Amino acid sequence: CLLLQFLSYLRACDRLLKQGYEEGQVEEAMEMFQYSEKKAAEFLHLLAQFNDMGFQQNEIKEVLLLCGNQREKALEELMMK
Repeated sequence: CLLLQFLSYLRACDRLLKQGYEEGQVEEAMEMFQYSEKKAAEFLHLLAQFNDMGFQQNEIKEVLLLCGNQREKALEELMMK
């Protein structure tokens, strides 16, 4: 059972890495979202998007966690900082 969970985690990380995300960010996101590939992928996508808009990565992470990956709410929070 534990081995299956680990293999599932590795496959999810591999899929996210193939989307172009950095290994450290993938591992961090998977950990933050209790190994939910879907939530980690949403987080990484929004992180990259907001980073491209010029926001600071540490602020983006904080806001996304507080807002539960809700794009509009997170963007609003970032704009107010």
